Amino acid sequence: MRRRLILLSAAVTAMVVVAFLVPLFILVADLARDRAISTAQRDAESLARVLSVLTVEQDLTTAIDTLGEDRIEEVRGSVVLPDGAIIGSVVPPEEDLSLALDGSSFMAPVDGGQAFYIPIFESDGSVAVVRVFIPDEELISGVRRSWVILGFLGAMLVVIAAWVADRLGRSMVDPVKQLSITARTLGHGDMTARVEPAGPHEIEEVGLEINRLADRIGRLLQAERESAADLAHRLRTPLTAARLSVDGLPESSQKDRLHADLDELQRTTDFIIREARRPVRNDAEQWCNVAAIVGDRADFWLPLVLEQNREVDVRIDQGEAIVAMAIGDAEAMIDALLENVLAHTPEGAPMCVCVTVDEGVVRISVEDGGPGLGDASMVTRGISTRDSTGLGLDIVRRAVEASNGTMTIGSSVTLGGASVVLELPVISP
Repeated sequence: MRRRLILLSAAVTAMVVVAFLVPLFILVADLARDRAISTAQRDAESLARVLSVLTVEQDLTTAIDTLGEDRIEEVRGSVVLPDGAIIGSVVPPEEDLSLALDGSSFMAPVDGGQAFYIPIFESDGSVAVVRVFIPDEELISGVRRSWVILGFLGAMLVVIAAWVADRLGRSMVDPVKQLSITARTLGHGDMTARVEPAGPHEIEEVGLEINRLADRIGRLLQAERESAADLAHRLRTPLTAARLSVDGLPESSQKDRLHADLDELQRTTDFIIREARRPVRNDAEQWCNVAAIVGDRADFWLPLVLEQNREVDVRIDQGEAIVAMAIGDAEAMIDALLENVLAHTPEGAPMCVCVTVDEGVVRISVEDGGPGLGDASMVTRGISTRDSTGLGLDIVRRAVEASNGTMTIGSSVTLGGASVVLELPVISP
């Protein structure tokens, strides 16, 4: 915007300057020409007048001697006597003097400039001619210098206009740039960023409103974090009671399973509290080996899978599959996919978990042999056609999009049920 203002101002000023300078250039040239011609005419008339007065009492030759030949040559003049003799500057023989000899004064172009002719009548009726030469250099004397000065002044006007436009543009662009920086900082999670209101009144009002909006968002986020932390903290009491009840059960594999479930629930509760108390999330610095996490979460859910008499096929490529995702987000994403299969498909329905890495993309697919998901509206938060919260697939979608990945929902070709395929770009941590 600032550059456009400068270019616009410079262009408009340049057009105005050109519109004024072109007539001025022509006027300066005409004035220089008129000045040179007027000077030559004055010199010629003065010379002719003096010679005319002197010839009243003496002949023309004596009058010229009285005046002095140096005075004639000083004004680039010549006197052509009636017998053709020339006194003063040289007159080319090819010049036509017939009009002057007939008694007319005139100016005519000659080789190298202009010449002014005035006749002088002697007492015996003969005619002599006074000629004053004006060279081309004198006709344009000072014109180039005047043009250079006018051009310099015009360029200075354009530069000054561009400088003024730059100052005005900066007074508007800098506050807008500050608004952009503050908005970007707020978007990255730093809720302490604020704008220093400046610039025109309208931009200053925008800055004040952004500050008010940031304050409001900060209060809402703080209230949300506190509510989440309080709710998670309140879960610790029933968790403790449940753990005590489990401890009173006789030793068995079922007791071990319950202990493992309570440990996982405790870990999730602690994670929620930590996340709620963390003021800023910087997802750009988070990364994890998603293939390893898929393997860990598949192992965690395996006892429940076996308890439901399901056939499970877990295939994970060896090696690292590093993606831009926090470990907690990756675990929540995989848990949501596996829990959807276990909770919303009939017991005994087979399932398949597959992780492949190909050409810089990690492909995670979870398929089952259940009734399927229907359509893509299941991804919408809060929407569910079954007895669920409708949040699972939305959690997956948000985690995938935050990592610049894609999620595809469809039908499983091999198992006949639902198929959820995640594609995440591999990064270098």
